[in-house]
Amino acid sequence: MIGVRSDVCMDLGNGLSNGQGKHPLFSFGVISDVQYADIPDGHSFLGVPRYYRHSILVLQRAVKNWNDHKNLNFVINFGDIVDGKCPKDQSLNAVKKVVSEFENFHGPVYHMIGNHCLYNLPRDKLLPLLKIPNHGDGCTHAYYDFSPTPGYRFVVLDGYDISAIGWPHDHPNRLEALKILSEKNPNSDKNSPEGLKGVDRRFVMFNGAVGNKQMEWLDNLLKDATNMKQKVIICCHVPLDPGATSKTTLLWNYDQVMDLIHRYDCVKVCLSGHNHQGGYSVDSRGVHHRVLDAALECTPGTNAFGYIDVYDSMLSLVGTDQMKSTDFSFDF
Repeated sequence: MIGVRSDVCMDLGNGLSNGQGKHPLFSFGVISDVQYADIPDGHSFLGVPRYYRHSILVLQRAVKNWNDHKNLNFVINFGDIVDGKCPKDQSLNAVKKVVSEFENFHGPVYHMIGNHCLYNLPRDKLLPLLKIPNHGDGCTHAYYDFSPTPGYRFVVLDGYDISAIGWPHDHPNRLEALKILSEKNPNSDKNSPEGLKGVDRRFVMFNGAVGNKQMEWLDNLLKDATNMKQKVIICCHVPLDPGATSKTTLLWNYDQVMDLIHRYDCVKVCLSGHNHQGGYSVDSRGVHHRVLDAALECTPGTNAFGYIDVYDSMLSLVGTDQMKSTDFSFDF
Protein backbone atom coordinates (compact mmCIF):
# COMPACT_ATOMS: atom_id res chain seq x y z
CA MET A 1 0.00 0.00 0.00
CA ILE A 2 2.82 2.39 0.88
CA GLY A 3 6.43 2.53 1.78
CA VAL A 4 9.48 4.63 2.35
CA ARG A 5 11.74 3.84 -0.58
CA SER A 6 15.49 3.38 -0.45
CA ASP A 7 16.17 4.73 -3.96
CA VAL A 8 17.08 8.18 -2.68
CA CYS A 9 19.50 10.14 -4.84
CA MET A 10 20.64 13.68 -5.49
CA ASP A 11 19.65 13.55 -9.18
CA LEU A 12 15.98 14.47 -9.29
CA GLY A 13 15.54 12.89 -12.68
CA ASN A 14 14.05 14.09 -15.92
CA GLY A 15 10.31 13.59 -15.56
CA LEU A 16 10.24 10.07 -16.96
CA SER A 17 7.64 7.60 -15.78
CA ASN A 18 8.05 5.64 -12.57
CA GLY A 19 7.06 2.06 -11.77
CA GLN A 20 3.46 2.74 -12.78
CA GLY A 21 4.67 2.75 -16.37
CA LYS A 22 3.16 6.09 -17.27
CA HIS A 23 3.91 9.77 -16.96
CA PRO A 24 2.52 11.69 -13.97
CA LEU A 25 -0.47 13.98 -14.35
CA PHE A 26 1.69 16.73 -12.87
CA SER A 27 4.64 17.14 -10.51
CA PHE A 28 5.63 19.69 -7.87
CA GLY A 29 8.62 20.52 -5.66
CA VAL A 30 8.55 20.41 -1.85
CA ILE A 31 10.70 21.81 0.95
CA SER A 32 10.04 22.71 4.58
CA ASP A 33 11.55 24.51 7.56
CA VAL A 34 14.41 26.37 5.90
CA GLN A 35 14.61 28.62 8.99
CA TYR A 36 17.46 30.69 7.60
CA ALA A 37 19.25 33.23 9.80
CA ASP A 38 22.59 34.95 9.37
CA ILE A 39 23.85 33.68 12.73
CA PRO A 40 26.28 30.95 13.86
CA ASP A 41 25.11 27.34 14.00
CA GLY A 42 23.19 26.32 17.10
CA HIS A 43 20.95 23.64 18.58
CA SER A 44 17.28 22.96 19.21
CA PHE A 45 16.03 22.75 22.80
CA LEU A 46 16.59 18.99 22.47
CA GLY A 47 20.21 19.52 21.45
CA VAL A 48 19.81 18.74 17.72
CA PRO A 49 22.31 20.77 15.64
CA ARG A 50 20.86 23.55 13.49
CA TYR A 51 22.70 25.08 10.54
CA TYR A 52 21.18 28.53 10.11
CA ARG A 53 23.40 29.80 7.30
CA HIS A 54 23.65 26.48 5.48
CA SER A 55 19.88 26.12 5.14
CA ILE A 56 19.67 28.78 2.42
CA LEU A 57 22.27 26.78 0.46
CA VAL A 58 19.93 23.77 0.71
CA LEU A 59 17.18 25.96 -0.74
CA GLN A 60 19.44 27.18 -3.54
CA ARG A 61 20.34 23.60 -4.47
CA ALA A 62 16.65 22.68 -4.33
CA VAL A 63 15.67 25.47 -6.72
CA LYS A 64 18.46 24.51 -9.13
CA ASN A 65 17.35 20.88 -9.12
CA TRP A 66 13.69 21.79 -9.54
CA ASN A 67 14.56 23.97 -12.53
CA ASP A 68 16.85 21.29 -13.99
CA HIS A 69 13.99 18.79 -13.74
CA LYS A 70 12.07 20.95 -16.27
CA ASN A 71 8.75 19.18 -15.64
CA LEU A 72 7.72 20.58 -12.27
CA ASN A 73 4.49 22.58 -12.43
CA PHE A 74 4.93 24.45 -9.14
CA VAL A 75 6.64 24.35 -5.73
CA ILE A 76 5.13 24.26 -2.23
CA ASN A 77 7.05 25.65 0.74
CA PHE A 78 5.72 24.18 3.98
CA GLY A 79 6.58 27.13 6.20
CA ASP A 80 9.18 28.49 8.62
CA ILE A 81 11.42 30.21 6.10
CA VAL A 82 13.30 32.32 8.69
CA ASP A 83 14.27 31.19 12.19
CA GLY A 84 12.97 32.78 15.37
CA LYS A 85 16.56 33.43 16.48
CA CYS A 86 17.08 35.80 13.56
CA PRO A 87 17.85 39.27 15.02
CA LYS A 88 14.61 41.24 14.79
CA ASP A 89 16.26 44.15 13.01
CA GLN A 90 17.16 41.65 10.26
CA SER A 91 13.79 39.86 10.06
CA LEU A 92 12.32 41.80 7.14
CA ASN A 93 15.44 41.52 4.99
CA ALA A 94 15.90 37.85 5.88
CA VAL A 95 12.34 37.03 4.80
CA LYS A 96 12.82 38.99 1.57
CA LYS A 97 16.11 37.17 0.94
CA VAL A 98 14.59 33.71 1.29
CA VAL A 99 11.52 34.66 -0.76
CA SER A 100 13.84 35.90 -3.53
CA GLU A 101 15.56 32.51 -3.58
CA PHE A 102 12.19 30.80 -4.05
CA GLU A 103 11.39 33.25 -6.86
CA ASN A 104 14.34 31.86 -8.82
CA PHE A 105 12.16 28.82 -9.49
CA HIS A 106 10.75 28.93 -13.02
CA GLY A 107 7.11 28.62 -12.00
CA PRO A 108 4.58 29.36 -9.25
CA VAL A 109 5.56 28.98 -5.58
CA TYR A 110 2.91 28.44 -2.92
CA HIS A 111 3.80 29.36 0.66
CA MET A 112 2.21 28.70 4.04
CA ILE A 113 3.04 30.28 7.37
CA GLY A 114 4.79 28.60 10.28
CA ASN A 115 5.49 29.65 13.85
CA HIS A 116 9.02 30.87 13.06
CA CYS A 117 7.66 33.09 10.29
CA LEU A 118 5.38 34.71 12.87
CA TYR A 119 8.19 35.15 15.42
CA ASN A 120 9.81 37.43 12.86
CA LEU A 121 6.94 39.39 11.32
CA PRO A 122 3.26 39.95 12.12
CA ARG A 123 0.71 38.58 9.69
CA ASP A 124 -0.11 41.87 8.04
CA LYS A 125 3.54 42.26 6.96
CA LEU A 126 4.28 38.58 6.30
CA LEU A 127 1.37 37.52 4.10
CA PRO A 128 1.95 40.08 1.31
CA LEU A 129 5.64 39.12 1.14
CA LEU A 130 4.66 35.47 0.71
CA LYS A 131 1.92 36.43 -1.78
CA ILE A 132 -0.59 34.34 0.17
CA PRO A 133 -4.19 34.68 -1.03
CA ASN A 134 -6.38 35.36 1.98
CA HIS A 135 -9.96 35.50 3.16
CA GLY A 136 -11.85 38.13 5.14
CA ASP A 137 -11.09 40.00 8.36
CA GLY A 138 -8.63 42.49 6.94
CA CYS A 139 -6.92 39.94 4.72
CA THR A 140 -4.94 38.29 7.50
CA HIS A 141 -6.00 34.66 7.17
CA ALA A 142 -3.56 32.38 5.39
CA TYR A 143 -5.74 29.51 4.17
CA TYR A 144 -6.54 29.00 0.49
CA ASP A 145 -6.90 26.38 -2.21
CA PHE A 146 -5.85 25.86 -5.81
CA SER A 147 -6.43 23.25 -8.50
CA PRO A 148 -3.55 22.53 -10.88
CA THR A 149 -5.61 20.02 -12.85
CA PRO A 150 -9.36 19.26 -12.94
CA GLY A 151 -8.98 16.03 -10.95
CA TYR A 152 -6.98 17.40 -8.00
CA ARG A 153 -7.35 20.20 -5.49
CA PHE A 154 -4.78 21.42 -2.97
CA VAL A 155 -6.00 22.86 0.33
CA VAL A 156 -3.54 24.98 2.30
CA LEU A 157 -4.60 25.30 5.93
CA ASP A 158 -3.65 28.09 8.33
CA GLY A 159 -2.43 26.18 11.38
CA TYR A 160 -1.90 29.42 13.30
CA ASP A 161 -5.40 30.77 12.74
CA ILE A 162 -5.89 30.47 16.50
CA SER A 163 -2.47 31.34 17.88
CA ALA A 164 -0.69 33.32 20.56
CA ILE A 165 1.79 34.59 17.94
CA GLY A 166 1.37 36.76 14.87
CA TRP A 167 -1.88 38.49 15.79
CA PRO A 168 -2.26 41.96 17.35
CA HIS A 169 -2.14 41.88 21.14
CA ASP A 170 -5.91 42.25 21.58
CA HIS A 171 -7.04 40.17 18.58
CA PRO A 172 -9.80 37.64 19.43
CA ASN A 173 -7.81 34.80 17.85
CA ARG A 174 -4.85 35.52 20.12
CA LEU A 175 -7.06 35.80 23.18
CA GLU A 176 -8.74 32.49 22.33
CA ALA A 177 -5.30 30.87 21.99
CA LEU A 178 -4.15 32.22 25.35
CA LYS A 179 -7.32 30.84 26.95
CA ILE A 180 -6.65 27.38 25.47
CA LEU A 181 -3.06 27.45 26.72
CA SER A 182 -4.16 28.61 30.16
CA GLU A 183 -6.64 25.73 30.42
CA LYS A 184 -4.44 23.01 28.92
CA ASN A 185 -0.87 23.88 29.93
CA PRO A 186 -0.11 24.63 33.62
CA ASN A 187 3.52 25.62 32.94
CA SER A 188 4.59 29.26 33.29
CA ASP A 189 6.55 28.76 30.06
CA LYS A 190 3.80 27.95 27.58
CA ASN A 191 6.36 26.58 25.11
CA SER A 192 7.16 23.82 27.60
CA PRO A 193 5.23 20.52 27.52
CA GLU A 194 6.65 19.46 30.90
CA GLY A 195 4.16 17.35 32.84
CA LEU A 196 1.77 16.96 29.90
CA LYS A 197 1.02 13.40 28.80
CA GLY A 198 0.47 11.83 25.38
CA VAL A 199 -1.23 14.01 22.78
CA ASP A 200 -1.86 16.69 25.44
CA ARG A 201 1.79 17.63 24.89
CA ARG A 202 0.60 19.48 21.79
CA PHE A 203 -0.75 22.34 23.91
CA VAL A 204 2.33 24.52 23.63
CA MET A 205 2.67 28.03 22.23
CA PHE A 206 4.60 27.00 19.11
CA ASN A 207 1.52 25.14 17.85
CA GLY A 208 -1.90 26.54 17.00
CA ALA A 209 -5.39 25.64 15.80
CA VAL A 210 -7.79 25.96 12.89
CA GLY A 211 -10.60 28.38 13.80
CA ASN A 212 -14.35 28.00 13.29
CA LYS A 213 -14.56 30.13 10.14
CA GLN A 214 -11.75 28.16 8.55
CA MET A 215 -13.48 24.89 9.53
CA GLU A 216 -16.66 26.07 7.79
CA TRP A 217 -14.62 27.04 4.74
CA LEU A 218 -12.92 23.63 4.73
CA ASP A 219 -16.26 21.82 5.05
CA ASN A 220 -17.73 23.70 2.08
CA LEU A 221 -14.58 23.18 0.05
CA LEU A 222 -14.57 19.40 0.65
CA LYS A 223 -18.26 19.24 -0.31
CA ASP A 224 -17.41 21.07 -3.52
CA ALA A 225 -14.44 18.80 -4.26
CA THR A 226 -16.61 15.72 -3.68
CA ASN A 227 -19.25 17.01 -6.10
CA MET A 228 -16.54 17.72 -8.67
CA LYS A 229 -15.00 14.24 -8.13
CA GLN A 230 -11.67 15.80 -7.18
CA LYS A 231 -9.00 14.20 -5.03
CA VAL A 232 -7.73 16.54 -2.31
CA ILE A 233 -4.25 17.02 -0.88
CA ILE A 234 -4.20 18.86 2.45
CA CYS A 235 -1.15 21.03 3.24
CA CYS A 236 -0.52 22.47 6.71
CA HIS A 237 2.67 23.51 8.47
CA VAL A 238 1.53 21.73 11.65
CA PRO A 239 0.98 17.93 11.38
CA LEU A 240 -2.50 16.43 11.66
CA ASP A 241 -1.85 12.85 12.77
CA PRO A 242 -0.07 11.69 15.96
CA GLY A 243 1.22 8.62 14.14
CA ALA A 244 3.38 10.76 11.85
CA THR A 245 4.92 13.20 14.32
CA SER A 246 5.96 13.82 17.90
CA LYS A 247 3.13 14.63 20.28
CA THR A 248 4.57 18.12 20.83
CA THR A 249 4.20 19.13 17.17
CA LEU A 250 0.50 18.43 16.57
CA LEU A 251 -2.20 20.92 15.65
CA TRP A 252 -4.16 21.75 18.81
CA ASN A 253 -7.46 20.66 17.22
CA TYR A 254 -6.05 18.03 14.87
CA ASP A 255 -8.79 15.64 16.05
CA GLN A 256 -11.60 18.02 15.02
CA VAL A 257 -9.95 18.78 11.69
CA MET A 258 -9.45 15.08 10.92
CA ASP A 259 -13.03 14.26 12.01
CA LEU A 260 -14.19 16.75 9.39
CA ILE A 261 -11.79 15.42 6.74
CA HIS A 262 -12.90 11.84 7.44
CA ARG A 263 -16.52 12.73 6.62
CA TYR A 264 -15.40 12.85 3.00
CA ASP A 265 -13.60 10.33 0.82
CA CYS A 266 -11.91 12.93 -1.35
CA VAL A 267 -8.89 13.64 0.91
CA LYS A 268 -6.07 11.24 0.06
CA VAL A 269 -2.89 12.77 1.51
CA CYS A 270 -1.96 15.30 4.21
CA LEU A 271 1.47 16.94 3.90
CA SER A 272 3.14 19.04 6.60
CA GLY A 273 6.40 20.25 8.13
CA HIS A 274 7.16 21.57 11.66
CA ASN A 275 8.51 18.27 13.08
CA HIS A 276 12.07 18.47 11.78
CA GLN A 277 12.78 14.73 11.81
CA GLY A 278 9.88 14.06 9.43
CA GLY A 279 7.45 11.18 9.68
CA TYR A 280 4.90 9.02 7.93
CA SER A 281 1.64 7.27 8.81
CA VAL A 282 -1.62 6.04 7.37
CA ASP A 283 -4.56 6.83 9.63
CA SER A 284 -7.58 4.66 10.45
CA ARG A 285 -9.46 5.90 7.38
CA GLY A 286 -6.61 5.31 4.94
CA VAL A 287 -5.45 8.92 4.65
CA HIS A 288 -1.67 9.21 4.21
CA HIS A 289 0.26 11.67 6.38
CA ARG A 290 3.79 12.71 5.42
CA VAL A 291 5.75 15.17 7.57
CA LEU A 292 8.61 16.62 5.53
CA ASP A 293 12.12 16.69 7.00
CA ALA A 294 13.63 20.11 7.74
CA ALA A 295 16.18 21.83 5.52
CA LEU A 296 17.51 23.56 8.66
CA GLU A 297 18.98 20.40 10.19
CA CYS A 298 20.92 19.22 7.14
CA THR A 299 24.61 18.90 7.92
CA PRO A 300 26.70 21.00 5.52
CA GLY A 301 26.67 19.48 2.03
CA THR A 302 23.51 17.42 2.61
CA ASN A 303 19.92 18.19 1.64
CA ALA A 304 16.26 17.77 2.50
CA PHE A 305 13.96 18.57 -0.42
CA GLY A 306 12.26 16.72 -3.23
CA TYR A 307 9.44 16.60 -5.70
CA ILE A 308 6.17 14.69 -5.90
CA ASP A 309 4.81 12.99 -9.01
CA VAL A 310 1.01 12.83 -9.00
CA TYR A 311 -0.96 10.02 -10.67
CA ASP A 312 -4.63 9.00 -10.66
CA SER A 313 -4.23 6.67 -7.69
CA MET A 314 -0.79 7.42 -6.29
CA LEU A 315 1.60 10.15 -5.21
CA SER A 316 5.32 9.45 -5.36
CA LEU A 317 7.71 11.60 -3.33
CA VAL A 318 11.24 11.55 -4.72
CA GLY A 319 13.42 12.89 -1.93
CA THR A 320 17.06 13.78 -1.42
CA ASP A 321 19.34 12.73 1.43
CA GLN A 322 17.41 13.32 4.67
CA MET A 323 14.02 13.50 2.93
CA LYS A 324 13.35 9.84 2.17
CA SER A 325 11.34 8.90 -0.90
CA THR A 326 7.80 7.74 -0.15
CA ASP A 327 4.94 6.31 -2.24
CA PHE A 328 1.30 6.94 -1.32
CA SER A 329 -1.20 4.61 -3.03
CA PHE A 330 -4.94 5.08 -2.63
CA ASP A 331 -8.28 4.15 -4.19
CA PHE A 332 -9.79 6.29 -6.92
